[in-house]
Amino acid sequence: METAPFSLYDASGARKYLNAAERAAFLDAAQKMEPRICAFCEVLALTGCRVSEALELCRERVDLAQASLIFRTLKRRAEHFRSVPVPRQLIDRLLALPPGVGQGRTPRARFFPECRQTYWEYVKLVMDAAGIKGPQACPKGLRHGFGMRAVERGVPEGLLQRWLGHARRETTDVYLQAVGPEERAFAERTW
Repeated sequence: METAPFSLYDASGARKYLNAAERAAFLDAAQKMEPRICAFCEVLALTGCRVSEALELCRERVDLAQASLIFRTLKRRAEHFRSVPVPRQLIDRLLALPPGVGQGRTPRARFFPECRQTYWEYVKLVMDAAGIKGPQACPKGLRHGFGMRAVERGVPEGLLQRWLGHARRETTDVYLQAVGPEERAFAERTW
C-alpha cells in the first residue's frame, strides 16, 4: 500500500514551513542566544537537517576543504552519509564551541552533547524570541523552510534530495508545491 506524501500544510490549512521573513527573524534571534544554541539553530536553518542528525555532529564530520558538514542520514535502513555545504562562518562557530561537560576536544566529541528534547526546546525558545507562532514554529518548520528556499533559489531537485537525505524523489517533490510568496516569486518570473 502506498502512503500519501506529506503536506506542507496541517489539517487546518496552516503552513508548516518558515517563509523567508520568518527564517530571517529566527536567525536574527538565534544570534542573540548563547553560542551553542546559536550554532545549533544555524545548523538546522542552513542545512535542513533533522534534529537527531545535527546532534551527531562532531569535529570529525566537518569537511574544511569543502566547507561542508557531513550528516549520517538516520531515516534509511543502511548507513548513509551526505555532505551539505555551509558558510565558513558556521564552521568557525562550531569549531569555536567549548567541549561539552565530560567531553574533550576529540574528533568524535559532539558539538551538541545534551539530549534531543533540550535542543527541541532551544529551537522553540528562539522561535518565541523571533515572534514566530503556528505549526511552522518547530525544528521541522526549519527543515521544510530550507526545502522551500532551495526550490525558490533554483537548486536542482536531485541536489536538494541529496542534501535533505531523502531516499525517494517523491519525498522531495513536496517542495515543488510552492505556495504564498514563494509561488508568487515563481509566477513573477513568467510575467
